[in-house]
Amino acid sequence: MVTELDELNDIRLVVLDMAGTTVADGGLVERAFAVAAEELGVEPGSADHAEKLDYVRATMGESKISVFRHLFGEEPLAQRANAAFEKAYGELVDGGAIAPIAGAREAIEELQAGGRTVVLTTGFARVTQDAILAALGWQDLVPLTLCPADAGGRGRPCPDMVLEAFLRTKAAEGVRQTAVLGDTSYDMLSGIRAGAGLVAGVLTGAHDEDALRAAGAGQVLDSVAELPALLGDFTGPGGGRS
Repeated sequence: MVTELDELNDIRLVVLDMAGTTVADGGLVERAFAVAAEELGVEPGSADHAEKLDYVRATMGESKISVFRHLFGEEPLAQRANAAFEKAYGELVDGGAIAPIAGAREAIEELQAGGRTVVLTTGFARVTQDAILAALGWQDLVPLTLCPADAGGRGRPCPDMVLEAFLRTKAAEGVRQTAVLGDTSYDMLSGIRAGAGLVAGVLTGAHDEDALRAAGAGQVLDSVAELPALLGDFTGPGGGRS
């Protein structure tokens, strides 16, 4: 009889979100959005600005270009807003406004040392993801990092980045051997839709436990630092007890 513990021990691929999950960005999304909104003539302090900001908060974790398409409708406007957002966010990152979530790097290294494969994903564009990785010195931390463009253009809540990680790494024999961890309901939805064996939320980012569980989280952790203990010793090929 296969138990839940056996399934967790056999997780071979771990797909981790970045901002809010492994990376603390101190509200940079909202600051960068303010720049993008101003670029498109949305007056700070106006009802329109407040309504759009509420939507940005509610859709944390979603592909940013998808958010701007919803907010501004026409594709040229969405692209302008997205470019302004990515530029502003990148400048804030370069200015030292981000840091790792406490224990994140150590958790990633522990998971990999135990035989598991870790992939980092984001709803940002590749240029922004690379800026974050460079600012943290994480360029070589994991074998694969993915943004929506790497998975055909669809970000969360679609399952594409999780499935792309599964296909590219070939670390797991089936999607049930995949764990997905994130701080937003969109992370949870993407993991559920991908068929991951573990879909877990963390409380270091945008959404609270109720929102994470409502979106399908099977586990909610205080932070990513707790993930190695939850998964336990890897029993598959290359694991400590294989």
